[in-house]
Amino acid sequence: MAPTTPENPPKETKELKKELPIGKSKDEKEDKDKKKDDPKEEDLSEEDQQLKADLEMLVERIKEDKADLYKPSIDTIKEFIRTSTSSMTAVPKPLKFLRPHYETLIEVFDRWPSGEDKLNLADLLSVLGMTSGNEERLDTLNYRLQAPSNNIGGWGHEYLRHLALELGKDYTRRLEKDEDVLELRNLALVVVPFFLSQSAEPDAVDLLTEVEAIDQLPSLLDENTYPKAALYMSSMVNYLSPPEDYIFLKTIHEIYIKFNKLQQAMQVAVRLNDVKLVQEDLDRTSDAGLKKQLGFIAARQQIALDATDPEVQSCLNNSRLSEYFLMLGKELNILDPKVPEDIYKSHLENTRGPSAATPVDTAKQTLSASFVNAFVNAGFNSDKLVLVEGQSASQQSWIYKNKDHGVLSATASIGLLKLWNVESGMETINNYLGMNDKYVRAGAALATGLVTTGVRDENDLAIGLLTDENYIENVDPLVKGCTILGLGIAYVGTQREDLTDLFLPVISDSSNALELPAQAALALGLIHVGSGDDKISSTILQAMMDRPQADLKAKWSRFMSLGLALLYLGRQEESEHILETLKAVEHPIGKHTRVLISGCAYAGTGNVLQFQSMLHLCTDKVDVSEADKEGDDLFQAYAVLSLALIAMGEDVGSEMAIRQFGHLMHYGEPVIRKAVPLAMGLISASSPQMKIYETLSRYSHDNDPEVAINAIFAMGLVGSGTNNARLAQLLRQLASYYHRDPNSLFMVRIAQGLLHLGKGTLTLNPFHTDRSVMSRVATAGLLTVLVSLIDAKQFILDDAHHLLYFLVPAIHPRMLITLDEDLKPLPVSVRVGQAVDVVGAAGRPKTITGWQTQTTPVLLAHGERAELEDDEYISLTTNMEGIAILKKNPAWEGRD
Repeated sequence: MAPTTPENPPKETKELKKELPIGKSKDEKEDKDKKKDDPKEEDLSEEDQQLKADLEMLVERIKEDKADLYKPSIDTIKEFIRTSTSSMTAVPKPLKFLRPHYETLIEVFDRWPSGEDKLNLADLLSVLGMTSGNEERLDTLNYRLQAPSNNIGGWGHEYLRHLALELGKDYTRRLEKDEDVLELRNLALVVVPFFLSQSAEPDAVDLLTEVEAIDQLPSLLDENTYPKAALYMSSMVNYLSPPEDYIFLKTIHEIYIKFNKLQQAMQVAVRLNDVKLVQEDLDRTSDAGLKKQLGFIAARQQIALDATDPEVQSCLNNSRLSEYFLMLGKELNILDPKVPEDIYKSHLENTRGPSAATPVDTAKQTLSASFVNAFVNAGFNSDKLVLVEGQSASQQSWIYKNKDHGVLSATASIGLLKLWNVESGMETINNYLGMNDKYVRAGAALATGLVTTGVRDENDLAIGLLTDENYIENVDPLVKGCTILGLGIAYVGTQREDLTDLFLPVISDSSNALELPAQAALALGLIHVGSGDDKISSTILQAMMDRPQADLKAKWSRFMSLGLALLYLGRQEESEHILETLKAVEHPIGKHTRVLISGCAYAGTGNVLQFQSMLHLCTDKVDVSEADKEGDDLFQAYAVLSLALIAMGEDVGSEMAIRQFGHLMHYGEPVIRKAVPLAMGLISASSPQMKIYETLSRYSHDNDPEVAINAIFAMGLVGSGTNNARLAQLLRQLASYYHRDPNSLFMVRIAQGLLHLGKGTLTLNPFHTDRSVMSRVATAGLLTVLVSLIDAKQFILDDAHHLLYFLVPAIHPRMLITLDEDLKPLPVSVRVGQAVDVVGAAGRPKTITGWQTQTTPVLLAHGERAELEDDEYISLTTNMEGIAILKKNPAWEGRD
C-alpha cells in the first residue's frame, strides 16, 4: 500500500475533490445552491428591484383599511401584469414577485365585504391563481366565477387555456356529485369567442366538448372560423363514443348548412347514414351544377334518391359511370383487352423441371383464367376469351371449356366485363338467360346482378328478368340461388321493399334446404345493409330457431349469420337488442352471429372497448368434445375479422391491430391463424404497404395449407388494382412454388387477377371522400368473400367459387375526372400528391406534398389528394376525387 503524501492523498480526499469545485468548501457550495433556489436572494436588475418594490407597496395598500386606495392599487397591479413582457417559457415578472403575497391577498379577499372592490380583487386573484401551485383548489376558476367575465380576453391566451382546463375538471367533478353545472357552461360560452378570435378553434371545440355544449358552437362561428372548427370536429368523431359522435356530426352538418356549404353538409349526412337528411340537402339548392355534384356524392355511397331534373337523376343513378370510366381508359391508352398470360408472365416464373414448363391445362386453371380475365378487363366491355365477336351464346367456346360450376363462373364473368354498362351488358346476357344448361342460366342470372351493381336502372331490367316466374318458381335450386344472389348484388344498399317481400318467404320456408334461405338472408343483408330493418332481422332469427340443429351445422348457415349482421353494419349501440335476443339461440350459431354483428355494428369506428372484447374472444378456449368441435370455434375467426373491421380506416388503430395479428399468428388456434391473413387484407385493401405484404408473403409458405391459401388471397386484396411491381414478383414466385398444388395455384392466379384489377384503374378500398366516409356497400361485399374464405375448401375451392364475385360491389374507379356544368369532359391541370393532415395546423398549410402536375382525367393512388393548379375554374366539390364538376371563375384574369 502506497504511503499517504501531498502528491498521493488518501482515496476519500480524491473522491471529495471530484464532488467539489477546487478552492470551495462544501458549506460554500450549499450556500450558493440555496441562493439559486431562493428568488429573494436572486440577483435582480435595478429595473426588477424597482418593480418588486412597487408591487410590494401596492399589496401593502390593499392590506390597509383605506378603501379609497383599493381600486387604484388593484388596477395598477393589473396594468403591471398586462404590460409585462417575457419570453414564451418564462413566468411574467409581476406574477413571480406577487406569488409570495398570494395567500395574503386571499385573506384580504375573504375579509372584504361584497362590492365592486371585492369583484376587482377576484379578477386579479383569478390570474394569480395560475401560479398558486395547488391544482386541486382550482383557484383560477373559482375566483373567475366571483368576478365579472366581460373582459377576460385581456388576460391573454395562456390564462384562457388555464381557465378552460380548470373548467373541464370542475365540470367533471360536479357531474359526478350531481351538482349544478349551468354557471360553468355559461362561463365556457364566454371563453369560447375569445379562443375563436385568437385562431384557437381546436381549444374552443375542446372546451365546449368538455362542458357538453358543442351544439352551441354554430352560433359562435363566422366565415373565418368555421372551416377549421368543422375540420377539427370531423377528425374527432372517430374518437368519440355514442351518442357524442352523432351529436358532433349533427353539429358539423348544421355549421355547413349555416354557411351554405352544401357539398360538405351532404358528406356529413352520408356519414350519418341519414337518407332523409341527404335528400333534404339535395333539395336545398336550385343551382343545376351544384345539384349534379351533390348527385354524384350520393351516388358514390349508393344512396337511392330522386330528383325532378333528368340530368340530376342520371348523376344520382350513376348511369354514365361506364362512359366516364372508358374515357379514363382511353386517356391512359389501356382500352385494348389483356389475356391471363399477360398477367401471369409465365416466362418470368422460375420453372422447376419439365413438368413446370408445360403445366397441364386442368379445369381449375381454366376456371382461374376465367376469373383473371374478368378482373383484369373489368368494366372495359371487351376481352379475348368470352366476348368474342361473331360467336353466339351457344357457340361460346371458352365458357364450355369449363366444367359444371366452372361454366357458371365463366358465364357470370360477362357481368364483370360489362360492369356498369347496363344497356349493352343486358343485351349480351339476355342471350344466355334462355339456354337449357342450368349452369349457364345460373351464371347469366349472377351476371345480371353484376352488370347493374352500383348503377340504378330506371327500367329495373334486373328485377324484370330475374323475377320472371321462370326464374323464381319451379326452377333448379342452383339457378334459384344464383338469381337470389344476383338480385342481392344488383340492388345492394337500395333498401327495396319489393325484394324484401320476395325473399322473406324463402327464408321462412323450412322445407327448403338451408342453402337457399341462407342465400336469401345474405341477399337481404346486402340490399338493406346498415338499415337495422326489424322485419328482416326477426324473420332470420325465427328461421334460426326453427331449423333443426343439424341444419345449423351446415356450411351455408354462416351466410344466414352474415345476412343478419350486415343489417347492423355501422349501427353501433342500435344492435344491442338483437344481441340480447340471440342469447336465446342455444346452438353455437347464436354466439357466432353475436360476434359477427358486434364487429359489423362498430365497423370503421376504432372503438377500443369493442376491440378489446374481440381480443378476449380470441383467447377463449373452446371447451367441447372433439366430436362436437367442428365449427363451434368459428366465432374466433369472426372475432379476428371483427378486429380488422373495427380498426380499419384509422391509421393508429390499424397499426395496433396489425401488431395484435402478429401475436395471434404466433399463439392462436388454427381457426384464428387462418383468419389472420384475411383480416390483414381487409385492413389494408388496395393499399399495398410493404410491411403488410412482406408479412403475408411469409404466411403464404405456412405449414397449414389453409393459412397459406388465405395469405395468398390477402396479398391480392392488399394490392388490388395497384399493379404493384413487388407484389407481382412475389406472386410469380408463388406460382412456381405451388405449381404442383392446384388449389394454391388457383388462389395465386386469383390474387394476380386482383392485383391487376381493371388494368390498375380500380380499387376495393371501402373508404372514400378523403378516407373519411366508409362505404357500407363495399364493406359488405368484402366481408362476404372473407367469411367464405374462412373455410376456403368448402366454398371458393369447391363449387362456390362464384362467391368471389361479391367483391364487385366494392369495385370503384380510383380516378379523378373533371366535367363542366353540362357534364361534358373538361380537361384541366391538377396537382396530385400525397395528402397532408392539416387538422389543427396554423395558417393556411399546404394540403398535399411531393405533387406532380397532370391533366385530368388522372389516377389517384391510396392516400393521394388532388387540387386545381390555378384559379381559372372553381370546383363544386372540396374533395377532388371521383367525378368533380367545375365552373368558370368569374374573377379569373388570365395566367399573366
